[in-house]
Amino acid sequence: MKDTPGWASPGSAPSDGHEPGTSGPTEPTDAKPAETAAPDGSAQPTAASDPAQPTQQPSDTSQDAGAKWSQEQPPAAQWSAPTGPTAPGQAPPPPPAPGGWGSQPPAGPAQGPGWGGGYAGHPGYGGWGGPPPAAKPGVIPLRPLGVGEILDGAVSTMRTYWRTVLGISLTVAVVTQVLVILLQGFVLDDNAGSEALSDPSASADEVTRALGETMVSTTVVFLISLIGTVVATALLTTVTSRAVLGRPVTTGEAWRDARPQVPRLFGLIFLLLLITFGVLAVGALPGILVGVAGSKGGGIALAVLGILGASVVALWLMIRFSLASPALMLEKQTIVKSMSRSTKLVRGSWWRVLGIQLLAGIIANIVAAIVVLPFTFLAAALSGDGVGGFVNGTGDLGWTFLIISGIGSVIGSMITFPISAGVTVLLYIDQRIRREALDLELARAAGVQGYSTGATPGS
Repeated sequence: MKDTPGWASPGSAPSDGHEPGTSGPTEPTDAKPAETAAPDGSAQPTAASDPAQPTQQPSDTSQDAGAKWSQEQPPAAQWSAPTGPTAPGQAPPPPPAPGGWGSQPPAGPAQGPGWGGGYAGHPGYGGWGGPPPAAKPGVIPLRPLGVGEILDGAVSTMRTYWRTVLGISLTVAVVTQVLVILLQGFVLDDNAGSEALSDPSASADEVTRALGETMVSTTVVFLISLIGTVVATALLTTVTSRAVLGRPVTTGEAWRDARPQVPRLFGLIFLLLLITFGVLAVGALPGILVGVAGSKGGGIALAVLGILGASVVALWLMIRFSLASPALMLEKQTIVKSMSRSTKLVRGSWWRVLGIQLLAGIIANIVAAIVVLPFTFLAAALSGDGVGGFVNGTGDLGWTFLIISGIGSVIGSMITFPISAGVTVLLYIDQRIRREALDLELARAAGVQGYSTGATPGS
């Protein structure tokens, strides 16, 4: 990612012994302006003539005129339009600035704010090319971020601090996946539920029992994965916040910094899940009551409509509270205050936050699916009835399938954890930069020069 503007190379230095700012003849002359013959034979006024030099007569040959034309050109990089005659008693116009027309000022020592309105430490900015680029001590520039910069910052954090990031993601993913495999292999019976649901001749009691077992299995796996996600998010939030300042952090340091807030983070996630399921239950309640009253068809239709409407409300609330996790971890806030902070930061930017979160989720899951699917089909081919049995839902999902597919899930989690956590943290930082000028505090914390005087380049 390139943050500096595309400067052209500065103009060449003045030649022929002329110094910048040196004027032409200081004494007025009463002589007629000297004329030289252009290559086409026409007389042209000379841009810089010497009064002591004899005036060229029009009777010179074209060869001599051509020679003098080439000799009397202005020095390189100082060309200016030909000027008219200088009136007696009037000083000739000053020579053009070094570097020629349209060139940038030459590089030199750092100039202060008086240089064309530029910023301290950035010579030549201001009147020439606008404000200087924002400081970038870490993975993002310290200014309001674009969508691409947020995604790039999350990936850059994973690439720059890959030992810490991948170490955290791998540890959390391995622990959670081992628990899931053990539960699915010894406790949860997914095969019985799958067979009953795929059997057209199954009775209503068998289908109900299969649905219940499937829901229990899915809920247990979801809770274990959620615990792993919360822990990974807590640790990776610390890593990303340090990466913004350009400071590395070890896994132990990340854990020591995040450990006091981990219980609150679990409470926050639990409260958000409770709000989501509560909103959905309220939406489905009218349909359930109508169905209990005797109108099963109307009750089902009303319940479906109520759940759809409640899903919209739940999504709206989840986006409003989506920045509560980094607020809780980085500001050391309580659960309620972190939710309030998220609401204030998201207000007026709901669609933007939704779009960035959705885009990051799609990208992370596509990359993870590219990794997980080959392992899943390989596991199906090496166990039970092969890929055909897996696709039809009749295959035996034994230990071979669970272990091989679990390896793919671990690799996929190593990709999704850093991206999702990094994007959330950088979104939080971006919103605070836009609303609270957090870039000033971050620059001071990173030791960037010039921010102590109130300069805000790039913001």
